[in-house]
Amino acid sequence: MSDDVSKRRLGRGLAALIGEMDQPLPVGDDRAGVSADRTVPIEFVARNPKNPRRHFDEGELQDLASSIRQHGIVQPVVVRGMGKDRYEIIAGERRWRAAQLAGLVDIPVIQRDVDDRTALELAIVENVQRSDLNPLEEALGYDQLIAEHGYTQNDLGEIIGKSRSHVANSLRLLKLPDPVRDMLAEGTLSAGHARALVSTSDPVSLAKTIAHKGLSVRDAERLAQNDIKSRNEPLNATVRDAKDADTIALERSLSDRLGLGVSISHKGSGGQLRITYATLDQLEEICRLLEGR
Repeated sequence: MSDDVSKRRLGRGLAALIGEMDQPLPVGDDRAGVSADRTVPIEFVARNPKNPRRHFDEGELQDLASSIRQHGIVQPVVVRGMGKDRYEIIAGERRWRAAQLAGLVDIPVIQRDVDDRTALELAIVENVQRSDLNPLEEALGYDQLIAEHGYTQNDLGEIIGKSRSHVANSLRLLKLPDPVRDMLAEGTLSAGHARALVSTSDPVSLAKTIAHKGLSVRDAERLAQNDIKSRNEPLNATVRDAKDADTIALERSLSDRLGLGVSISHKGSGGQLRITYATLDQLEEICRLLEGR
């Protein structure tokens, strides 16, 4: 199947496609590659190594395992065939893990025979649409689709039902150093906190400060903005010293109103107004204000 065909198929509504995958077809359905609901030995089923979801909360798994012991697996695991009596999970790894904890010997499955690329696409989108990924896993999933299948940010936005800016903001998280990414994956930092740190000089130190003080996203953005301004300060010192008191006061007034760094420089009867932003969210807010929305 070509990439264009795949994108059109996914673009028609992944939520509907995922829903179709989770429903067994009537016995006797003659569509190729589809089998009716059945059970298979749990050891015949393996996880998809490219599933973007890496973190599974141990407490939640234990709770699900307790429910499975009492009621069984209500929703079958969706798999694809990988040879004789071997299956790989497309959707439902959490249920599969909990079933192992519950000591199940067999699990119910629905088989859908798809290729490697489609299995990856479905694994990523299924997790994203069900909010099963932490922000870092989501960003890695987007990056994987772009790197391996040539998707653009616009493609992903249409497919997943997110804005292009959401995809772009997610991908920016991958620019962060590993210690900050670890804090993001663990939930110590939110995506909003982490995005504010991308352009700073020492994101690791700032991330620790944010976590230790329990700062809000807005506070984190101010902290990051101050870091960026202090970095630029030596370059701008001479220009700033030459500014009159009215210009400096206007800069401060605009900066306080916007919550962003503002610099004004006069040249003859004209000049330049510069607004410094640290995140794409801040840029979108500036555009919104300028457009009067």
